[in-house]
Amino acid sequence: MIKAIAIDDEPLALKIIEHFCRQADFIQLEKTFTKTDEALRHIKKYPVDLLFLDIQMPGKNGIDFYKQLDSDVMVIFTTAYSEYAVEGFNIKALDYLLKPFSQERFLEAAERAKKEMQSRNHILSHNHLVIRADYKLHRIDFDDIMLIEGLDDYIKIHLKNKSSITARLSMKATLEKLPEALFIRVHRSYIIPIKKVKTLYNKTIQIEEFVIPIGDTYKDEISKHF
Repeated sequence: MIKAIAIDDEPLALKIIEHFCRQADFIQLEKTFTKTDEALRHIKKYPVDLLFLDIQMPGKNGIDFYKQLDSDVMVIFTTAYSEYAVEGFNIKALDYLLKPFSQERFLEAAERAKKEMQSRNHILSHNHLVIRADYKLHRIDFDDIMLIEGLDDYIKIHLKNKSSITARLSMKATLEKLPEALFIRVHRSYIIPIKKVKTLYNKTIQIEEFVIPIGDTYKDEISKHF
């Protein structure tokens, strides 16, 4: 089931989305909002999988609102203004519904969300990282990873009771290979497995013998997990 909320300053538009969501038995529309600040508070407390988001909102528009979200929530934009379409797709929106949209068109967008959700769940079902280093492929179980350290254009994967592995890969590309639910970046040079954190103290994280600094840029993201 896809957990969703809808945000639109027009109550009638929200009623239409509610009605259409009832026709898609794989979407659970948990709440609707006419104000972005209220929606943001809800998302921080109750994370969702999908947003139906109007773009032309009073105060902060929908695109700016979505950009400020830290989580990898899916978004389907709903708007009466076609000029926003390119910008919407540039931030990897699943779809862009131009008002007034039909039920058929809505369900087409909903199916895209369903397929994306299935794809994400498939990735999460794997329990290992495959990486090329030393002219061969390494299959590394997630449970064996103690931390990943960035070294310029390389990464060093520190493993439990095994030799570390160094590979030519960026931290960004490495993070994209890891499930968001299991790993978090805490510093420009460190990615850690969430469940292995022993203590969090004075801008540092301890995982067994490793003491890892917390970067200022990542404090807000870390606070969601600990």
